Amino acid sequence: MELSPEERRKIYEEEKARIEAREQILKEKQRISPDNTMGLAPNVAGLLCYLGFWVTGIIFLVLEQKNNWIRFHAAQSIVVFGALFLADLLLGWIPIVGPVFLAVFGLTGFILWIVLMVKAYNGERYKLPMVGDIAERIVGVPGATPDYQPPVPPLAIAAPVAAPPEKPPGKTEAPPAATAPAIDEKISRKVDEFFQKRRTGRITSSAFAIAWSVVLLVFFNFFNQYFGYYGADTSGNIITWTRYTFFTWDIDLWLPVLNTTLAITIVGHFILIVYDRYLLRRVVLLITATLGLATVVTLLAIFPFDFSVIPYENAQIGTEIGARVLLVCIGVGFGITILVRLVMLLVDIGRGTAHFK
Repeated sequence: MELSPEERRKIYEEEKARIEAREQILKEKQRISPDNTMGLAPNVAGLLCYLGFWVTGIIFLVLEQKNNWIRFHAAQSIVVFGALFLADLLLGWIPIVGPVFLAVFGLTGFILWIVLMVKAYNGERYKLPMVGDIAERIVGVPGATPDYQPPVPPLAIAAPVAAPPEKPPGKTEAPPAATAPAIDEKISRKVDEFFQKRRTGRITSSAFAIAWSVVLLVFFNFFNQYFGYYGADTSGNIITWTRYTFFTWDIDLWLPVLNTTLAITIVGHFILIVYDRYLLRRVVLLITATLGLATVVTLLAIFPFDFSVIPYENAQIGTEIGARVLLVCIGVGFGITILVRLVMLLVDIGRGTAHFK
């Protein structure tokens, strides 16, 4: 059967698009800079960033200082599999639905593991939604764009060099100009300048953190009994409200952990308001986030709640599951925050751009 001109053109366009796509992939592979600290082929290093999940991601992010394409994949591996790892740890505290979420997260992690390794080995520019943006901020440059090897200019024919003019007697040569500051010092100065421009916003953020910590401190220590179920009893025309608190006496085991975390948070942010420095803020925020995660995990372990005071059984079960899910989400949020801030701090230290000045 003979093909019509329209069918021939359609087949031609499809084949042309397929060949062009293949050539583009090959070009991208060739354009990835082979220059890297580890001495590996970039696509192999990219695969290894995902092979050991977030562990190899941290290794390559810390050791690799030249190739931003490899560093991006290392950072993306840390964020993706670090978050999944923390979620798996915290989901174990949730009854009934916890194992279901564990299975879903496990399958998702396995699929992402295979896909990301294949994409990195093929040298493709692949960035996960949202996660890739976080990885780019960690690396400090658009990580999905590989390092390109600059073209080597053709060798120019050396022109004869004229002899320098003779110095007239009695005249001294001017001293050479001062050398430009090192690149790291320039980066550090620019970071500090940028940091100083946003001081007002940082002071507001620290003030809000202090105020919120004080509110939590007062509520959980003096008014936690008001967190409960309120039942109404009607006798004639009189309505009597009865309060059934959700907290058990086990809350006394958790309060010292909470009070320590909130006290350190208040002191830390007060120091940041008075003595605002780039690295100091990074360290304080990392410490407070770590303490926050420890507080949430301790609350999940003790779980000083009694929802049996709710008169409906389904409401009791739903409230308990909802409370555990909420605490797990808060814990995962703290975990991701810790991971991102720790990696950014290590990157700054590795580059020599982190200091207290």
